[in-house]
This record gives sequence, structure tokens and C-alpha cells, in this order.
Amino acid sequence: MMGIFFAVIIWVTGPASFSWAQDEPAFRQRSPELRLSMRDAMQAAIEKNPTVQIFKERVTQAEERAFTRLGAMLPNLSARVSGARRRFFLGAFGGLAAGVSPPIDFYESRVAVTQNLFSLSLIQRWRAARTNIEVAGLDSETRKMDTMALVALAYLEALRVKKSVKARLAGVKLNHELLRLAMERKSVGMATQLDVTRAKVQLENEKQRLLVAKNDFGSAKLNLSRGIGFSFDVKLILTDKLKLVPVTHQSVDEALQVAREHRVELKAQKKRKRLAELTLSSVVMERVPSLSGTGDVGVIGNQPGNALTTNNVQVLLSVPLFDGGQREGRISEQRSVVRLEALRTKDVEKQIGLEVRDAMLTLKSTQQQVAVAKEGLRLSFQELYLAKQRFSVGLATNIEVTDAQTRVAQARDNLIEALFNFNASRVDLARAQGRLEDL
Repeated sequence: MMGIFFAVIIWVTGPASFSWAQDEPAFRQRSPELRLSMRDAMQAAIEKNPTVQIFKERVTQAEERAFTRLGAMLPNLSARVSGARRRFFLGAFGGLAAGVSPPIDFYESRVAVTQNLFSLSLIQRWRAARTNIEVAGLDSETRKMDTMALVALAYLEALRVKKSVKARLAGVKLNHELLRLAMERKSVGMATQLDVTRAKVQLENEKQRLLVAKNDFGSAKLNLSRGIGFSFDVKLILTDKLKLVPVTHQSVDEALQVAREHRVELKAQKKRKRLAELTLSSVVMERVPSLSGTGDVGVIGNQPGNALTTNNVQVLLSVPLFDGGQREGRISEQRSVVRLEALRTKDVEKQIGLEVRDAMLTLKSTQQQVAVAKEGLRLSFQELYLAKQRFSVGLATNIEVTDAQTRVAQARDNLIEALFNFNASRVDLARAQGRLEDL
């Protein structure tokens, strides 16, 4: 009885244990899943996208460059210690007998300090370096905005393909139903083998479209992972849906005013113009005399124990007179840079106005496209229903059904494309106004 009992236990638990052992490696190798909304994707891109990280490093470089400029206005302190044995030609010191002195030891230790007391050129260079930090920060913010917009569009593209997969699945299901109907009609003599074959061909075509849509969906998610900076091993689950959402009405003037207040590119360009002006000022201020002071203190003697303290203090006034025209050439060159930055500022303002107006036109058009696409899908379903009814009672072949089914698929694609274009135009308008966080 005990032997039978253990045999039963082994027979019952054996298959389960084997199944668990087989499934365990698959469980351990399963890719991590991440539920992700479009807002989450945009925020994650700010932290993980390599391009954003590169621009952050440029801000650090600008800060260190400004610190270097500041160091030119701070005291410079140095120290030295020396020891030497020398012989002198006595005639050089007015000695009666020209000859060479015996070796003499010299020991010296000294601390020196140099300080720029007044230099308008150095001050303007430091101010320019601090402005350059602001420019680098705004450039980094611009890159963040661009990355967020690209990730948002990549997310929408993934949603579009995901919706296409669902549409193809619905098409496969519909084709199965039509094939069943054709076979039933053939069995009662109201359809031919051609009708059945035609339905099978349509079904296989729809299966092919489904495979293509699934592959496109996988590629879209890989592109989204790349844009964010995620590992490709992470399985993304998109939680948002592609749909029509209410949009706050804005006039063109209101939209442009928002863009002028929030577009980082315009702020950065104005800072670049200011940077060019400060750089020009620093070159012009080289004409102004500068004042610096130096001093040193130390001990000197022929033996360390006999050393005496000495010091030296001096103030230096430097007056630039003529450098061969180099300074004037650099001034003329920098004035040209200032004019270029002013022209670029106007160009950026016009570009922002173009982007805002274009995005608003596209948004209005895509709203209308969605309404038209919905009506077209409704009518195509109505046509398909009527065609099926005519085929089921023998008033038509399934050619009409196939044609109606093709128009249903086209109407589905039109609606998906219209919804994608609508939401993409929302992203474009938010980017044009510098208000991506509102999405």
C-alpha cells in the first residue's frame, strides 16, 4: 500500500514539477514591461535621451569657462624656493682687480601676488561668459523641447500603427464571416466555387496586411524606445489612445503672443545678441588703460640662518597705444557679429510666426478630416451591410461584398490617419508655442 501511495504521489506531482522546471527559464528570461503614457514618455526622454545629456554637458562647460574668466580678476598667488652657488666677475661690480670671486651660496624663498585692480575689458569678458551660460542653458532647454516633441510624435506613430493592427484584426474577422457565408451559399446552390475562392483570396490578403501591421507596430515601439533612451529589452505597453479631444480655441494673435512669451529659441537668440554686444564691448574696452598691482615678500641670504626679509610692491598702469591695427580689426569683425545676431533674431521671430500659423491651419483642417472620416466609415459599413444582404438572398455575387469590404478597410485607414494627423498637429502647435507641458 505504501508503494502504491508513493507511486500515485510521483505520478501526480511529476508532470507538474516537470512543467514548472520547463517554464522557469522562460519566466526568468521574460522582458520587463513598462506601462507608458505619452506624458510619461516625454518626461522620461528629458532624463534619458543622450542628446539632452550632451547639451547639459555644454552648460557645464560654459560654467567652467565663466569661472576661468572670473579667475583673471582674482588675485594670483605664487611661491618659489631656490638655492644656488655662483661665482661673479668682480670687474662687473667696479672692483679694483678684475677677477672671479670665490663660490658664494644664495638661498631665497619668496611669495608673490598679482592683482588686476582695474580692467574694463576683463570685466566685460566675465559678463559675456556669464551670458554664455544662459545661452547654453536655453540651448539645452530647446533641445529638451525638440526631444519631447519628437518622442510625442513617435508615441503617436506607435498608437497609429497599433490602431491599424486592430483594424486589420477586425478585417480578418470580417473576412472569416464572409467566407463562411460564401460556403453556406455554395452548399445550397446559391453561390459558386468562384465566390468561395474569391472570399479565401480576400481573407489571405487581409492576413498579409495584419502581419505587416504587426511588424510596423514592433518597429514603432523600437523607435520610441530609442527616442526616449530606454533599453530595447523593455516591453512598452502604451496606455493612451488615439482619439479626438477638445481643443481650446485661440485667435492667431493670442497664439502668437503665447509663443513670444514661451518660445525658448527666441529667448536664446536674444541672449546671443546680448553676448555678441558684450564681446564687442570687451574688445573696445581694450583701448582703456588698465591698472594692476604686484607684490612679493621673502627671505634671502648666503645661509638659511642668516637670511633677511625683503619685499617689493609696485603698481602698474598699462596704456595701450598702437598694436598695428589688430584691435580695430577685431572691433570691426565683432560689430559684424552683432549685426548678424540682430538679423537672426528677426528671422527667428518670423519662423516662430510661420510655425504657429501653419500649426493652427493644420489643426483646424485635421479636425474637419476626422469628422469626414467618421462619416465615411459609417457609410462604408452601411454599404457593406447592404451588399451582404443582397449576396445572402442571391441578388448579387460576392464581388459587391468584396468591393464594399475594401472600402470599409480604406475608411478605417482614413479615420486612423485623420486621428493621427489631428493629434500630431496638437503636438506641433504646442511646440510652436513652447507649451509642450500642456499636452
